Amino acid sequence: MSQVLHPIEKKIIKFLRANPNSSLTQIEKGTKLGMDQCRRGVEWLKLKNYAIVKDSEKIFVSLGENGLVAKEHGLPEYSCVPTSFDQPLSISTVRSELKSDFDPAIGIARRNGWISIGDGFITLTAKPPENESPLLQLLKFIGEKKIPISDIKNKKSLEELKNRPGYLVFESDKSKYISLTPISETIQIQEDVIVVKKKSSQFEKSDGRAIDVEADTEQIFVAKTHPLNDTINEIREIFVTLGFSEILGNQTQSSFWNFDALFTPQDHPARELQDTFYLDGIVSKKIATPKQIQQVSKVHKKGWRYFWSISEAQKMVLRTHTTCVTIKYLAENKPDEARVFSLGRVFRNEKVSYKHLVEFNQIEGIVVGKNTTLRDLMGIQREFYRRLGLNKVKFWPTFFPYTEPSLQSMVYNERLKKWVELFGMGIFRQEVTKPLGITKPVLAWGGGIERIAMLKYELDDVRELYNNNLKWLRSVSKCP
Repeated sequence: MSQVLHPIEKKIIKFLRANPNSSLTQIEKGTKLGMDQCRRGVEWLKLKNYAIVKDSEKIFVSLGENGLVAKEHGLPEYSCVPTSFDQPLSISTVRSELKSDFDPAIGIARRNGWISIGDGFITLTAKPPENESPLLQLLKFIGEKKIPISDIKNKKSLEELKNRPGYLVFESDKSKYISLTPISETIQIQEDVIVVKKKSSQFEKSDGRAIDVEADTEQIFVAKTHPLNDTINEIREIFVTLGFSEILGNQTQSSFWNFDALFTPQDHPARELQDTFYLDGIVSKKIATPKQIQQVSKVHKKGWRYFWSISEAQKMVLRTHTTCVTIKYLAENKPDEARVFSLGRVFRNEKVSYKHLVEFNQIEGIVVGKNTTLRDLMGIQREFYRRLGLNKVKFWPTFFPYTEPSLQSMVYNERLKKWVELFGMGIFRQEVTKPLGITKPVLAWGGGIERIAMLKYELDDVRELYNNNLKWLRSVSKCP
C-alpha cells in the first residue's frame, strides 16, 4: 500500500537524508521553506515515526565588565603586592586604586602567602609566581569572543572566575536537532508519490498518484457564538417571556446615579479608587434635575448626618452595577406598574481571581406595583432559575445598602455538592424611592451572569470564559 506524504514532508526528508542531525534553522535554509512550515513538517514526520527530535543545549561564556578590565590591566590581587621586601605599600594608597576590588584582592594575596599587613602598610612575604596566572591566561583565551564552555580545558580556573562578580557572562543556546528514523529509509520519494517499501509482496510500487484511503479527513469546526453570549441571550429571552422589557443605559455614569441616588454615602469605601474606576478630569455638568438633586442631598444629610457635596456627585465613573440604569428609569418615568430589566457590562476595581473579574456582565431587574411583596420577588427568582435548569433554590436574609428587607438567593451545585450564592434581591428603601418621587414599592434584584455561565458549563474559574481556549470552545455544546 502506498502512503502519501505532504510536499513539505518530502522536502524535509530529502534534506535530512543528506544532512542528518540538522537544526530547524538549517532545514529552513536548505529546503527554502518557511520556519512555520519546517516546524509543522517535522511534527508530522515525528507523529508518523519518521523523524526524531532531540533537544540540545550549548552554554557559551564571554567576559563581563570586570573580566575585560582584568584582561587588560591584570588581576587585582597582583596590584596589592609590593615589588620588593623592603618597599611596603600604603594600605590607603592601594585602597584608593583598587576601590571595590581592594578587599577580595587583599584576601586572595594573603591566602596565597604573598603579603602581610600591619601598621597601615602591606609588606611582601613571598613573591608571586613569575609565570602568568592560569586565571589571566583564561581571560586572554576568552578575550572579546563568546566561546562554548566545552572549549575551556582549565575547569578549575573557570570555576574560580565564575565566583568573581562581573568577570564572566554565561549564555544558554537551546536548539532542536532532527534526524530520520530507520523506518524512514523504506520511503522511496518519486515526483507524485511516496512509496513505503515492505518485504511483504502485498505492497507493490504504484506508477500513478497514490491515495491513502485510511488518512483522516480534515476536521471542520462549525462557527458558533461564544458560550457566554449564549448565556446572556438565554437570560434575556427568559425575562422577555416573563413579561419584562429591556432598558438600556450608558456604561459611564455620574456618581449621582451610580451612588448618591441609591443612598450610598459619599464617604463609603465602595466609592474609593480602590473599588471604583473614575474618569480622570471628567465631570457631569447636568447630573439630574434641581429638584432631584435637592431631595437626594436632603435625605443624605438627614440619614448620614454629613455635608453632601455636589462636586462629589458630579464625578464620572465606569458603572459598578446596572442598578444606576433602573433607578434613573424610575426617576424619569415614575411608573405605577412596571417590569423592566437591564443587562450589560459593569466594572469593579478588584483583584482578578478564580471568581472575580475587573469587568463582567450583570443582569438587573425591577418590578413596580401597588401590592407587590417580597414573596412575589422570591417567586420570580424561582421561576427564573427553573427555566435555567437550576431547581434547588433557597433564600437567606442579608444586607444590601439600598434594599430593605434584603435576601441572597442560593443555588445548589450538584457537582460541587454545596450551595452557591448568586443574586442579591430586596425592596428599595424609602430613602432611595421617596426623594425621586417614586411612591409604589419596587422589587429589585441583580447578579453576575458569569457565575450562571460557570454553573451551566461546570467551570471552576471564571477566567476560563475569557481565555479563548479553542479546544474548550469547540467542545461546548450549544444546549448544555
